[in-house]
Amino acid sequence: MELKAAQQKVDEWISQFEEGYWPPLANLARLVEEVGELARLVNHRFGTKPKKDSEADQDMGEELADVMFVLLCMANEQGIDMDAAFEGVLEKYRVRDGDRWPRKD
Repeated sequence: MELKAAQQKVDEWISQFEEGYWPPLANLARLVEEVGELARLVNHRFGTKPKKDSEADQDMGEELADVMFVLLCMANEQGIDMDAAFEGVLEKYRVRDGDRWPRKD
């Protein structure tokens, strides 16, 4: 799925509610919350902080998708074409970091 299609699906979901998109600072707070949940999962799985027996298992894909959903909400609310923005970022990395690490044979 292209990011444009994902942005459209998010917009269709949000558009059914009178409130619409949250303002940028509320979305930023929500993004930080979702990234925190992802960080907790990663720390439980790969870090030094074991998960409590009372805590439910988390799915990393779902946590990453939660982060992406909020990012797409922010992009939509600001009128940002994420396909174009992402292509620009990939080009930045190609130019800046293309020779930074040894390549696989």
